[in-house]
Amino acid sequence: MADTDEPTTRPNGAAASHAAATTPRPRRRAAAAAGTTRRRAASASLAVESDTLEDQVAQLRNDLKSITTTLQRMGHTGATELKATASAGADELASRGQSALDYAQDEFGALEKQIKDTIREKPLTAVAGAVALGFILAVITR
Repeated sequence: MADTDEPTTRPNGAAASHAAATTPRPRRRAAAAAGTTRRRAASASLAVESDTLEDQVAQLRNDLKSITTTLQRMGHTGATELKATASAGADELASRGQSALDYAQDEFGALEKQIKDTIREKPLTAVAGAVALGFILAVITR
């Protein structure tokens, strides 16, 4: 067929040129096969990359879930520790407050007893002191 000068007919009915008719078919087939092989390799490469990307995305999702769980656990632990610390601090402050109140009551009780004892021992001095204190308060409030 390649030796003839007659145009060959293509499957779509168009006539092929003389140069196309003289080109050996195995070369065209090899070129077409190489192109097909390259396309298939590229498709396979994209499929492998796609699978790899999907695996990486799934791994990232799992990592994010793990991080979220860890942060929630840390937050819960931190909140529990903070609550325990605040509770202990409040208990300590309440204890100190109660201790200060007891001390103040004891001191005022001792002062009251001392004043009563002084009034019993020296009643005239106590009355004079009370009058002097009343006079000073009257002068100040005017």
